[in-house]
Amino acid sequence: MPQPSPDESLSSLDSLVLHATDNGVSWITLNRPEAMNAVTWDQRERVIALLAEASADPDVRAVVITATGKGFCAGADLRGGSPDSGERVVGDVARMIRLGAQRLIAAVQDCEKPVLAAVNGTAAGIGAHLALACDLVLAAESARFIEVFARRGLVPDGGGAYLLPRLIGPQRAKELMFFGDALPATDAERLGLVNRVVPDDQLAKTARDWSERLASGPTRALALTKSLINASLDSDRTTAFAAEATAQELNMTTYDANEGVASFVERRKPEFRGR
Repeated sequence: MPQPSPDESLSSLDSLVLHATDNGVSWITLNRPEAMNAVTWDQRERVIALLAEASADPDVRAVVITATGKGFCAGADLRGGSPDSGERVVGDVARMIRLGAQRLIAAVQDCEKPVLAAVNGTAAGIGAHLALACDLVLAAESARFIEVFARRGLVPDGGGAYLLPRLIGPQRAKELMFFGDALPATDAERLGLVNRVVPDDQLAKTARDWSERLASGPTRALALTKSLINASLDSDRTTAFAAEATAQELNMTTYDANEGVASFVERRKPEFRGR
């Protein structure tokens, strides 16, 4: 059987992970609505690459991750394994998780731009962790978050046991992970997993408003702030204070920091350039 050319494969993948940049915002949209956006190996690699591109592109100043249809992401597509999958030996699963789901979550957390999740529907398994790894989370009223692993006899992966206790504490995290019950968006907001719940038909507009507000901000200062907050969860006070001082030292070399100070002195609104 003839194999697709690289251009044909990329074109097909582009239809499964939609991408557009508008007003400084990189929009990454999972587009397998018939599969509730269960993410394949190729899709995961594409999202990781787009996040890396966003970090490196000075014209991208915020990122939105969302999806089409009724599902945000139903987890990993268990029927779509890695292209080089074969006979399993000891160590394969751990390697697959390190190089797969964990790389995806790390790519979100390590992205040098603010990343906003616009959760349009069910976020299950790695799909829930993809949303919760983002810096800000908007959810449609119909959205649900499900830790499905225990239902399948599995240990949570994709950073779930790292993310959830830091967001809602160990007891709440264990409740969600032990029982695997669906958590409605309003309850997720109450627990602190979601920043805001909005009507379904307002999700895209709210995501655009929030992301464009982020994109008009001091991009490098936001990147350093993101790094400080993420690192603080695993740091002692001395380490965190030292990192904060270093971050401010670096930040004061940017145009935006100097513009922010100048605008304060001149009593005017700052005009940040993301540089």
